[in-house]
Amino acid sequence: MHKQPYEFTSSPFRSFTREEWCKLDEHPMLPIAEIDLSGLQSLNEPLTISEIEDIYIPMIHLLQIHLTHYHRLHKERELFFDNQSHQVPYIIGIAGSVAVGKSTTARVLQKLLSMLPQKLNVELITTDGFLLPNTELKHRGILNKKGFPESYDAKRLLGFLAGVKSGKEVLEAPVYSHLYYDVMPNETQIFERPDILIVEGINVLQVSLDKKPRRRLFVSDFFDFSIYVDAHEKNLRKWYIERFQTLQQTAFQNPVSYFHQYVSLPEEELLRLANTVWEEINLPNLEQNILPTRLRADLILEKGDNHFSRNVRIRKI
Repeated sequence: MHKQPYEFTSSPFRSFTREEWCKLDEHPMLPIAEIDLSGLQSLNEPLTISEIEDIYIPMIHLLQIHLTHYHRLHKERELFFDNQSHQVPYIIGIAGSVAVGKSTTARVLQKLLSMLPQKLNVELITTDGFLLPNTELKHRGILNKKGFPESYDAKRLLGFLAGVKSGKEVLEAPVYSHLYYDVMPNETQIFERPDILIVEGINVLQVSLDKKPRRRLFVSDFFDFSIYVDAHEKNLRKWYIERFQTLQQTAFQNPVSYFHQYVSLPEEELLRLANTVWEEINLPNLEQNILPTRLRADLILEKGDNHFSRNVRIRKI
C-alpha cells in the first residue's frame, strides 16, 4: 500500500485481512454461480467466484445494513414532517488510481446489489463523461492533464449529482468514449430515479475538481457511502503497462481509435511510451490528487500483487 504523507497514533479504520473478512456472518445468499464474470471484469483483471464470495458478498451485506438504516431514516423523517415523498437515490462513490480496477468493483457491486430480494434499480455512471471535451482541453493547454481535477466540468458534475439528490425523476449524464478518447457530443445516458446510483472515477473523493478556493461543494458531499480501491504503486504501474500492451493488440487495431497511431509501434517503443505516460501523467495525478483522498473513504479495498483483494478497512462509527 502507499505510504500516507502523515500518520495517526490511532486509526479511524478497523482493518480485516482477507481471511477475517470472508468469515463475517450473515452473508446474503445470492445465485453468484449464475453470474457471467466476463461481463464484469476489466481488461487484464482477473475476477473469480472466490473473489466475489470472499470480498464482495460481505461488502454487499454491509451495504444492506447501511441501506436498511437509510430507508428507515427516510420513513421516520417523513412521519416527523407529516409528508410523503419518494426517497432519493442512495449514492455509492468508488475512487482509486488508473488501472487499479475501479470499474470491475463498480460493475460487481451493481450486479450483486441488483440481485438482492428487494429488486433494486441500480445504475452506474463514470465521471469520464464529465471530462471537458478534447477541443476545450486543447484550448486550455491541458490535454496532457486529462484526469487531473482541472480537466473536469465540475459545475456539470455537481449539477447532475444535485439533481439526483433532489429527487429529479429523469436524469441525463454525458457519455465518454474510450475508443475516441473524448466525450460524445450527441450521446447521453438516461436514468429514471434509481434506488442506488454508483459513481465511479479517479476524482470522486477529491475536495475540489477545479481548484477554486471559493467552491465549498464537493462531489463526495453527495455520497452516502464511499469506497477507495487501493494498490501499491509498483503494481499499478505494472497493470497499466500490461493493459497498454493488450490494447495495442485489441482496441488500438480499430482505425477510428484515437490510439490507432500507436498500433505499429515496436514493443520497446510501446513500453517506453507507456512508462512515460505513467511517469508524467498518471503518477503525478495519483500522488497529488488521488492518493491523498484515500482516508476520506468509508471502505478501503486493498489489492495485492495478483490483483485480488488482501485487506479491507472500514471506517469506525
